[in-house]
Amino acid sequence: MPLSRDLLRLADAVLLPGFEGTTPPDWLLRRLGDGLAGVVLFSRNIASVPQVAELTAALRAENPAVLVGTDEESGEVTRLEVATGSSRPGNYAVGVVDDTELTEALARDLGCDLAAAGVTVDFAPSSDVNSNPDNPVIGLRAFGADSELVSRHTRAFVRGLQSAGVAACAKHFPGHGDTSVDSHHGVPVVGGEIEEALAPFAAAIDEGVRAVMTGHLLVPSHDPNAPATLSQKVLTGLLRNELGFDGMIVTDGIEMAAVSGAYGIGGASARAIAAGADAICVGGEHADEATAISVRDAIAAAVADGLLPEERLADAARRVTELADWTVAARARTLSGGPVAGSGLSGGNGSGQGIGLDAARRALRITRRSAAPTLPIRRPAQVIELSPEMNLAIDKGTPWGVGEPLSRMLPGTAVTRLAAGEATGAALESLLQDAEDRPLVIVVRDAHRYDWQGEALRHLLSARPDAVVVEMGLPARTDLGSVHIATYGSARVCGQAAAEAITGTL
Repeated sequence: MPLSRDLLRLADAVLLPGFEGTTPPDWLLRRLGDGLAGVVLFSRNIASVPQVAELTAALRAENPAVLVGTDEESGEVTRLEVATGSSRPGNYAVGVVDDTELTEALARDLGCDLAAAGVTVDFAPSSDVNSNPDNPVIGLRAFGADSELVSRHTRAFVRGLQSAGVAACAKHFPGHGDTSVDSHHGVPVVGGEIEEALAPFAAAIDEGVRAVMTGHLLVPSHDPNAPATLSQKVLTGLLRNELGFDGMIVTDGIEMAAVSGAYGIGGASARAIAAGADAICVGGEHADEATAISVRDAIAAAVADGLLPEERLADAARRVTELADWTVAARARTLSGGPVAGSGLSGGNGSGQGIGLDAARRALRITRRSAAPTLPIRRPAQVIELSPEMNLAIDKGTPWGVGEPLSRMLPGTAVTRLAAGEATGAALESLLQDAEDRPLVIVVRDAHRYDWQGEALRHLLSARPDAVVVEMGLPARTDLGSVHIATYGSARVCGQAAAEAITGTL
């Protein structure tokens, strides 16, 4: 049976698709004019803030209330600064500092840059409690492993971001921290009770967060059969009824295997709306008009087939519209208040100097294990960076490391980066020979999660116990090297702060 135009339009009103390129394609502009809710920007859509501002202006010309969302968490997960690395550290470093005024200021600063680019919804903060140190997808994206700490910094982030006129979105409900599976690839299971994991979301709701993003997680204590994104018990029963959230619920990328594997992208989208979600995020991996149309049609067909009550779809569209109206009003207030500037994008000096670098400096933790004067290093060094493959939330092209800033500060410094299959004994011995008369700096990233990094570290440190070890992920141990530096992040400013500590210019 043909689907009515009104029903198709209603289904379009809950979709946030992605697209290819740095300018909006014709199909997207046409669909926005016909009632599409908005878009999600990925790093493939972003070249610079002025370019994004021009892109979003074109979107608003078709739909003045368009929702423009992106995953700009700062730190490892950055979209606006994907080409340079973030000028602000990520959540874990901020949690280590544990200054909520700093967190609020950083989020406001970020919000100013997003607002200048025309982004209206930021899929941040990650409000997960990273209680599993082996978590493959959260880790540094969380403020920490303590529920109370995560709660107070979630509040501060929401306040700061929304004060700049950008809607915050707490994620990944009901908490992705205590998992050992990446939901991009499978279904993580959250065992036991989840009260501590829920606390940061309750704090965000109390603070007035405008949106919450679902996690593709199975939570047997509430629903043993369906992942949270597809569970009415979790989204409607827990988030709406028990926690009292009245804003927009948006799904994590609906094409992720944890939810699309069993039902396909369209089937998962329809089931998510039926469960209580209001907006479907799609397009991370399927960013074409055909996907957007198939998802719309699947949602409309679910109404026609009785799987999805039309009243539920209309309610979802209403909540999306309410958030869009809030963003329009917030944007107007921000613009009427005069120009805003962040710390290196929309109006900063672009050098990384500012609040983000100050935060990264404050997050450093340095453990000296030798009485020998290892630091500061004043002459060219040999830097070996051990580079693991990161999860899909982190763009593979985002620069990271200590070698680049250290090379600027100590000209003549040699930098070698090794991936898993490259860190062979022969390669390490060759580098040790090259470093025979040089200070040695070894940079790792979540070394405790990768056996090959641990083996390479042992090899290098057995020959050079005087080496400086810089951990740019979560430091499981600090008794490595003559000096161990934990940055709690791999953002550009984290590398800069570590290089300053190494050269004594901090």
